[in-house]
Order: sequence, then structure tokens, then C-alpha cells
Amino acid sequence: MSNAMWDALAATPLREVRRRAAILDELAEVEPVTVTGARRLAWNDGGGQSAVWYFADDHRVLLLTFDHESPLNLYAEDDFALQESFYEGVPESLVDLVRDRPENYESLNLKDPATGRTIHYAGGVFWYDGARWHVADGFAAHCRREDVSLFRDSGFDYCLDPYRFGEDFTPESAVAMRDEDGWYEGAEERDADLANVREIFTRHG
Repeated sequence: MSNAMWDALAATPLREVRRRAAILDELAEVEPVTVTGARRLAWNDGGGQSAVWYFADDHRVLLLTFDHESPLNLYAEDDFALQESFYEGVPESLVDLVRDRPENYESLNLKDPATGRTIHYAGGVFWYDGARWHVADGFAAHCRREDVSLFRDSGFDYCLDPYRFGEDFTPESAVAMRDEDGWYEGAEERDADLANVREIFTRHG
């Protein structure tokens, strides 16, 4: 399995992954959430794409990605069993972090009509066991069956790009990405935002 973003994430210490996730969470103005045994941090682009991290107290992590224009967007399928199958191979204690939870901007719910239980939508499901990262077995199997790109169509590459794994991650690099995306009308507005972004980086060490 060769993917530059995957390799860069795998080479990044967990502490740094969490730091970057906390910074991107604040830059995206997402409210962090504490669920039983874990801390939820997220990023979204305001257009339907998102990355959601659950950092468990035991140093494991659940990562969900979502691209609303992808064939891995199951929202229109209304198939609870199919979405639940994406989580196969992930420890149940991590899957419990997204079962029967309130919806939010990044994670809508799919409901099981038979039981009334819910699970969060996700186009890509990945997890960290405390030592290394894994692609969820059920998600990987679905990609093979449907002949879709595991990393591209799940939104993994796009949604993790702002975290700059394997690259310098600084206030200047974050603002440069925003500048490339047309956030600013001029240098004065960009410089003002840079000052705010620097404060956010300082708060997160």
C-alpha cells in the first residue's frame, strides 16, 4: 500500500499528530468535544469535506474522512449495514465513540431501522493501535469490491493536506495555504490573520 500522505502520517509521532489536529480544529472554528474515554477534534473545509479525529485516553486513535462528492459518500444510499461494515476490524471500543452519538457538521448519522441505533457516516475509516496506523478491514474490502481509490475517494489525501504531515507546519505555512485558496483581499488582511494564527499555534505549544 503506497501513498505519500499515509506514509507521512505513519512517520509523525502521535503527540505531533494531536497538536496539528488541535490547531486545525481551532483554525476551522470547530468546538472540541469530549466523549467517554476520548477527545474529538475535527477540520472541515466548509463545503462538505472533513477529517474527524478521536484521540482515546489509551493513546489509540480513530480517524474518519469524508468527501461528499465521492462514490464513498453513503449518505444517499441509506444503508446502515453497509456503513457499519466500513468499521469492521476496528476495536469495538473505538467504534463505540461514533455509535448513538449526536450529529454534527462533520458527521451525520445513519439509523438502523430495525434497532433505532445510529452510527456516524464516514467515507474513510482509519485507526491507530498505539504503535501503528491501520486501514479498517471492512472499508478496505469495500474499496476492493467497488474498485474505488481507497485514499483519493475517501477524501484522505484532500482532508489531511492542511495538516502538512511530512512538511513544515507553521503559522506562515497555514496562512500561505489560505492565501492560495483566496482567503484574503490583500496583504493587510493576510498579515492580520497571520497574527491571529500565530496566537493559535502558541496556545498549542
